[in-house]
Amino acid sequence: MKQLLPLDTWVRKDHFEFFSRFEEPFFGVCTEIDCTRAYEQAKAGGHSFFLWYLHRSLAAANAVAPFRYRISEGQVWVYDQVHASPTINRPDGTFGFAYIDYHADFPTFATAGQQETDRVRNSTGLVPAISGENVIHYSSLPWINFTAVSHARSFSFKDSCPKISFGKMTDVHGRKRMPVSVHVHHALMDGYHVGQYLELFQEKMNE
Repeated sequence: MKQLLPLDTWVRKDHFEFFSRFEEPFFGVCTEIDCTRAYEQAKAGGHSFFLWYLHRSLAAANAVAPFRYRISEGQVWVYDQVHASPTINRPDGTFGFAYIDYHADFPTFATAGQQETDRVRNSTGLVPAISGENVIHYSSLPWINFTAVSHARSFSFKDSCPKISFGKMTDVHGRKRMPVSVHVHHALMDGYHVGQYLELFQEKMNE
């Protein structure tokens, strides 16, 4: 479900109109997440760490309203929920696109997520996921402890979905750290909202 955001009464109306005119309206930040507790919890329960942190990321994104905003034909729509459209890496070095519904209940999410992960890993090609605007584009680069990320973009395609990437987990002074990149549409949100997401994501990783 989605509803229209009234632009005339939106506190960010001027920001929306300003950044909507940009050829490249996305901005991005890179930081690190402490995943010591999350990794321990996932492994203790026999869960996929990828699905564990993906679920926490989605929970945080759904809780920060602008991450559920999307632009369509000059209007801003607010979705009740957003879901995951991640890349799934294969043993042969390729990847495929997947689609995983968000469920607040982790076991439900993990079951569906594992089925989708297995499906994509056992397929070939990109396997375009049946998704839509109410997704976050996720990617995982577990080989790279990155400090910056850029994304391939088709500027003729009017995309407003956030793009979140995860990198290689490393041990730093006894703590497990993982780089996270967040790219978002500046007409829909600012650094303040990205900060809210990152703070909440870290809290959920610490639970």
